[in-house]
Amino acid sequence: EITSLLSLCGGQFSGEQEIRVNSPFWILNIPSEEMARGLMKRTVCAKSIFELWGHGRSAGELYASLKNYPTAKMLPYLQSDSTYKVHIHTFNKTLTQAQKIKKIDALEFLPFKGKVNLKNPEHIFWILEDYGMNPNDVPEEPIHLYFGRWIADGQRELIESYSVKKRHFIGNTSMDACLSFIMANHGRVKPNDIVYDPFVGTGGLLISSAHFGAYVCGTDIDYNTIHGLGKASRKNQKWRGPDENIRANLRQYGLEKYYLDALVADSSRPVWRKGMLFDAIITDPPYGIREAPRRMGSQKETVKSVERSTENHFFVSSSYHLSDIFFDLLKFAAEYLVMGGRLVYWLPIYRPEYTEEIIPRHPCLKLISNCEQMLSSHTSRRLITMEKVKEFKDQDENSYSLDGQYMPYRGHNSFREKYFSGVTKRIAKEEKDNQK
Repeated sequence: EITSLLSLCGGQFSGEQEIRVNSPFWILNIPSEEMARGLMKRTVCAKSIFELWGHGRSAGELYASLKNYPTAKMLPYLQSDSTYKVHIHTFNKTLTQAQKIKKIDALEFLPFKGKVNLKNPEHIFWILEDYGMNPNDVPEEPIHLYFGRWIADGQRELIESYSVKKRHFIGNTSMDACLSFIMANHGRVKPNDIVYDPFVGTGGLLISSAHFGAYVCGTDIDYNTIHGLGKASRKNQKWRGPDENIRANLRQYGLEKYYLDALVADSSRPVWRKGMLFDAIITDPPYGIREAPRRMGSQKETVKSVERSTENHFFVSSSYHLSDIFFDLLKFAAEYLVMGGRLVYWLPIYRPEYTEEIIPRHPCLKLISNCEQMLSSHTSRRLITMEKVKEFKDQDENSYSLDGQYMPYRGHNSFREKYFSGVTKRIAKEEKDNQK
């Protein structure tokens, strides 16, 4: 997320130190404070950003680092007519108030000339102490210390204000608000972009993109979902209300002006005019756990089922393998994304069989990032971000079937069976334990 947002702001990701995975603190090289603020206006993963004045593996190292920091850079924030306060944040340890005051007093060598104001200071300084990740083995002294000037906070409050629990229209697979904002950030969604979701459902992914000023649209094969009809997904509610639809969701957050439309359509069939239409494609395809993957069938195909969606609407659905879903999605993105546009989607995987080779590829798309979210001990899903780097040609139509990438992923067509095999084993084990 940070890498994507830095590139959106015109910067480039470069860490001053090796990224320590087992630490909540990062040191980044960011060219300007303006860029840092731009980053924090978007991120839901990062909590705060600071201008780093000093750091070290002990209090002595921190103080030595602070003494080496150029005084000229400090002085604008330490003037006699200014106000300030110092915060202490400890990770994996709680300090008493007396211990905090002692640590703050130890910084008296810094040339603070202003007055302390705890309620409304002009400048806020933080001491950040890292005590490691193991709550059962907390060291006496921190393993790393940082001191800096607070610049801005991230957008963590969006997670609560856009919570699915408070949303007007939801379905069985409505995307968590935090993840939907992360996906929009991975897609580098910006004002006036056109963002498309080919498996739009109840429109959860459209909301986060619209929040960042993009115009949004989508398609879904389910007539009832697009029109807000049928059975409700909420507890103690049997049927959906008269105004439960995607447009009402965007209206709830004051984002209706960004809503283009949602179409009842099969994402695997051509419905759009040829050309580069979308700045980002952000989606969560069905992978057969809560919603069945399906596409429109024809009389020539083996008909699996005929479903009645409303009084006058029928559709014939045929099987749609996971591998076909993802390769159709990549082909669509390669053809309809603008150059530099991004495809962001979730790829379910069975962890014991996972290798990077099974990630679907396309010659027009470059893999940008691959992040894992655990679902169970044996299954997870990967958030895949790809960027269009090459213009789509007719010869790229079925390129996936030629380069050997297609076959390895076919093994995941049985993802649903593998997902529930773990559940079945767990239930059997619990029953066996209860009998003992």
